[in-house]
Amino acid sequence: MDKPSPIIELSNIKTRFGMQRIHQNLNLQVLQGERLALVGGSGCGKSVLLSELALLTEPEAGNIKLFGQNVKKLSTAELKLMRTRMGMMFQQGALFTSLSLLENVMLPLREHQKLPESLLKELAMLKIQLVGLPTNAAHKLPQELSGGMLKRAAVARALALDPNLLLLDEPTAGLDPASASAFDELILDLHAKLDLTLILVTHDLDSLWRVTDQVAFIGRKRVLAKEPMKTLINNQDPDISHYFANTRANRAMTSQLTRGETS
Repeated sequence: MDKPSPIIELSNIKTRFGMQRIHQNLNLQVLQGERLALVGGSGCGKSVLLSELALLTEPEAGNIKLFGQNVKKLSTAELKLMRTRMGMMFQQGALFTSLSLLENVMLPLREHQKLPESLLKELAMLKIQLVGLPTNAAHKLPQELSGGMLKRAAVARALALDPNLLLLDEPTAGLDPASASAFDELILDLHAKLDLTLILVTHDLDSLWRVTDQVAFIGRKRVLAKEPMKTLINNQDPDISHYFANTRANRAMTSQLTRGETS
């Protein structure tokens, strides 16, 4: 079987906000079909990197290659087309509060697809149903949805244009354990059904074990390691070992290892 091709290649990324250096010569490769988490201490630039991957912000220096293309060499029209191949779920949902869920999901469709209104609604409804939301949720405003439903609504909009790459920023933040577990299952199901590549920023240790097959640890302004969670927790780099050397991490590890033995 052929090895999957890289869908993302980051080379010597440098990012600065004012006088603060966030990334310095950061390198990362993500293969097609991977389920990758970006982890690291607070302030290490995980969400910033996700924003750069989504082409929402630009690094100070370095190269970003997406789907085999160097983004620096793309025209405005080509960048716009590139963005349609990526779906982004923002931490707070970022849905328009004055629009219904259906209207929110229709927005990217209306912008990029020249289709009749009836067909746009039909496609949007399919996305809403795909993420496990009831049909009657389509006509509710974001503030009328529960936290778990709001997360799913944000994913429905991110999937509107059938992206190849799905980016998720703290997808289970603020959810109770049952809702977080159900959301993890949704993400795994979508990955399998839609042949997606997933990149998520998360502090949820259960999600790291359940959802990912690779974890990239960011520290000292670069990627210190990229490997499966089961080997990353034994990495002897001082920043990595410190990150996982706590009660919550040990409890999550013990739970996952026990689950693996009994499955």
